[in-house]
Amino acid sequence: MLNIVLHEPEMPANTGNIGRTCVATGTRLHLIGPLGFMINDKTLKRAGLDYWDKLDVTIYDDYADFLEKNPGAKIYMATTKAKKAYTHVNFEDDCYIMFGKESAGIPEEILVDNEENCIRIPMVGDIRSLNLSNSVAIVLYEALRQNNFENMNLSGNLHRLHWKE
Repeated sequence: MLNIVLHEPEMPANTGNIGRTCVATGTRLHLIGPLGFMINDKTLKRAGLDYWDKLDVTIYDDYADFLEKNPGAKIYMATTKAKKAYTHVNFEDDCYIMFGKESAGIPEEILVDNEENCIRIPMVGDIRSLNLSNSVAIVLYEALRQNNFENMNLSGNLHRLHWKE
């Protein structure tokens, strides 16, 4: 199972959207505190719709607590400071993909010790960053694709009509 890690997320709507994406993809969500909101925030719940109770989520006091409870975890760190694109790594089916808080990203004190596992989403010009929930979706779906969308529905049905044969 893939794992999404949010390091000190600040915006409940982003975390709610990410939670919904995690439920839809069978991905575990890890929240590293301090959080910039209360976990029962109505904005978080609204963004997560009625999926929040189906979410496999773990909350940690801080980064040290996360590392202690997930020893040996293969962690990819998404950052605009990375030298290689997220498409240039092979995501293991049990890896952790970490994203930093909206205002500052993952602290450089963490990044500097993990350069080999830092990945970026390519962008043009001087754009500072993408929205956090969009960034998670982009990288997560690449990891899912690399793992052949295991255990996911790959076809759908129309609601009122039928596909032509």
